[in-house]
Amino acid sequence: MQDVLKHLQVHIPFDQLLQKHLDKVLREGINPEIAFNCAILDRFTDGEYAGLAQRICGPHRSITFHGPFMDLRPGAVDPEIRHVSFRRFLRVFEIAVHFRPRAIVFHPSYDERYYVSSGRKWLENSIGTWSKLLPLADQLDTRIALENVYETDPDWIGRLLDAFPPERVGFCFDTGHFNAFARTPLETWMDRLGHRLVEVHLHDNRGALDEHLPVGEGTFPFGEFFSILAGKGLRPILTVEAHTEQNLSKTLFNIEKSGILEGFRRGGSGFPPVPGPAAGRV
Repeated sequence: MQDVLKHLQVHIPFDQLLQKHLDKVLREGINPEIAFNCAILDRFTDGEYAGLAQRICGPHRSITFHGPFMDLRPGAVDPEIRHVSFRRFLRVFEIAVHFRPRAIVFHPSYDERYYVSSGRKWLENSIGTWSKLLPLADQLDTRIALENVYETDPDWIGRLLDAFPPERVGFCFDTGHFNAFARTPLETWMDRLGHRLVEVHLHDNRGALDEHLPVGEGTFPFGEFFSILAGKGLRPILTVEAHTEQNLSKTLFNIEKSGILEGFRRGGSGFPPVPGPAAGRV
């Protein structure tokens, strides 16, 4: 499984990484996508973040971040809600100084059922929120990756991405969220947003709920998806969101068995292995 694992990021909450999985991550060369929620942000100190970064960062390990999302709405109509959301995101960038992640994933939190006729206001407010974080992304030489969740089509997230330079703000395509909530074809999403694709979250479900099943245990068409990526010459960061050690093992086994990452193994003609940080980065 190591040959598969080296091409992937693995979603791990910060507290679990620090207190439970650190030895395994170091021993097995796992590339973590470190996740943060409100409890983590309120509990740990800068010294603890810096201490973990000293142990885990290096030229042969890729680090990405996943920002908090519960109750946060960067495009909220209420300015106080936007302010709280911005403060939480800002804290993630303060922590990122120690790790210098390749990308930081956030939820733009658009839901047509929630905003109904307020889409344009959501877009305007969202642009304002993310614009304030762009200088920090520049300083860290990282990319903000905005992830689909409840979006039924790529229209609004596409409009949001159009407002920003692609070298700093891109798209994180979540396979499980697409499978459960999208109502437009996979090709439509990739035609609209493929050129902005920074990262892919890999997990599965049976099309009704966000179950976070292992890859291949649900109905998402992974073979078709990776063929589209290859056809378009897209090379996103790939992150497994397994949520349990058992599901991670099953996901790696299913990926190995399916051969969907063969392009990664072939090197130049397909998808490359996860690179080490660029020169001058931690």
